Amino acid sequence: MKKQMQQGFTLIELMIVVAIIGILAAVAIPQYQNYIARSQVTRVMQEAGAIKTAVEACINDGRLVVGTGAGQCDPGATGSNLVTGATQVGATLPAGTGVPQVTAPLTTTTTIVATFGNNAAAVLQTPAANVTWTRAVDGSWTCSSTAPANLLPTGCPAP
Repeated sequence: MKKQMQQGFTLIELMIVVAIIGILAAVAIPQYQNYIARSQVTRVMQEAGAIKTAVEACINDGRLVVGTGAGQCDPGATGSNLVTGATQVGATLPAGTGVPQVTAPLTTTTTIVATFGNNAAAVLQTPAANVTWTRAVDGSWTCSSTAPANLLPTGCPAP
């Protein structure tokens, strides 16, 4: 007598594999979306924070009006597809981009506010969350954000 060898998988084995993959996907997709949103908050925090140096230099030099003219302060904000806000220095931004907003005129307690929009995760746009860098009179800067607490990076707590 010849032994018969099993060829392939049974339907039940394939259904079990599909069920396991479905369970893994149900857990992984929301976690991946949270990961993306957290990385977007960190990115916007860093993009808005990059303007601090230029703003600090302007305040120290007495250039308190935001603009590109002589004696004015150009914070050097570059367009981001995660932020809404028109440029404050009259530059043309690509469609779907915005820049962080600097309070004008500059003072010893100036703020830089980046409001989420455009391509930011939906959880950051409804309601519109933001990242705010606030300068203290002594020249130190602090970060705060209205993004959901589980998405906040270290060093930028909720207000």
